[in-house]
Amino acid sequence: MKKRKKLRGTVQKIIKPVLKGEKEKAQVGVDGAEELYREIRVENELKDESGNKASLKEGAEVDVIIEADSDALKKPD
Repeated sequence: MKKRKKLRGTVQKIIKPVLKGEKEKAQVGVDGAEELYREIRVENELKDESGNKASLKEGAEVDVIIEADSDALKKPD
């Protein structure tokens, strides 16, 4: 069984590709993360409810989900 933690985030900016063939990136600020590690960058390519290609907009509120199998978790000491 998978265990998960959900954090809130905000799309801070959209980064256009520098080179041909690269994909656009979305920089997401993750609420609750340590200051030095608060921003993550991911390819800005998603699918909507109908399976059509979509992308995030600057300022969008998003969920960041950390998911792991139960056997990947350590019990507290």
